[in-house]
Amino acid sequence: MKSEVITSIQNPRIKAVARLRDGGTRRRRDAIIIDGCCECARARDAGVTISEVFHCPTLLARADAQNTIESIRASEVRLTEVTELVFKKIGYGDRAEGIVAIAERPKIALEDLQLGDRPLVGVVEGVEKPGNLGAILRSADGAGVDALLVVDPATDIYGPNVIRASLGTAFTVPLVEVSADDAMDWLVNLKLAIVAAAPATTTLYTEVDFTGPTAVVFGSEAEGLTPAWDRPGVVRASVPMLGRADSLNISATAALFFYEALRQRTRRCD
Repeated sequence: MKSEVITSIQNPRIKAVARLRDGGTRRRRDAIIIDGCCECARARDAGVTISEVFHCPTLLARADAQNTIESIRASEVRLTEVTELVFKKIGYGDRAEGIVAIAERPKIALEDLQLGDRPLVGVVEGVEKPGNLGAILRSADGAGVDALLVVDPATDIYGPNVIRASLGTAFTVPLVEVSADDAMDWLVNLKLAIVAAAPATTTLYTEVDFTGPTAVVFGSEAEGLTPAWDRPGVVRASVPMLGRADSLNISATAALFFYEALRQRTRRCD
């Protein structure tokens, strides 16, 4: 499809894109905004419905950016070229890579998840910071986590900062927003072992068996886990802390748990 060109920041389409930086606007329009070459490519490869792409040729910094643009040009997606001034109005601060895409918000429910015989599921409760959720998604993607349940989040799970911090893995790891009760019922019905990361316990995360079907639960940055996870059968495990701090950042903790599970599962297959 031939690319259009927009040179004015007063263009109605540009104003509409800029408004998508607001979470309420995204919700009302049932849309998301995606910044960056690899993020757009991963969304496309994951089957996310992209409605339009804006690009600034002079800002296309990545070596593979032109390939991404050419693949979009060959599709039915509306492709619009903009000037640097216009892109500054719609792009993501100083990290702009010259590509912004508008897409339908993915809708994944618990019943949509297709898990194998030995799934590993992450559960993040009350996550507040987009950067932390993005980092957790990157670790989940790298460690082969089957799905990530986001319980009662305090941030938009498909916000542009989450997508950018995740390097597009928000589209490669099935992501479900759910209540604590629904998450617990679903995990129990699937007979997954539930491991909760908690600082006040003597059981270390390396002492937990992650080789079977397992869900790993992490609390919010500020409050930790809610009482919803104080149930019989939930194993609480901690990361050893030898300094003055009593806990790690949630994304660092998630990475340790996920990769310990990967280590045990890989060892079991050797």
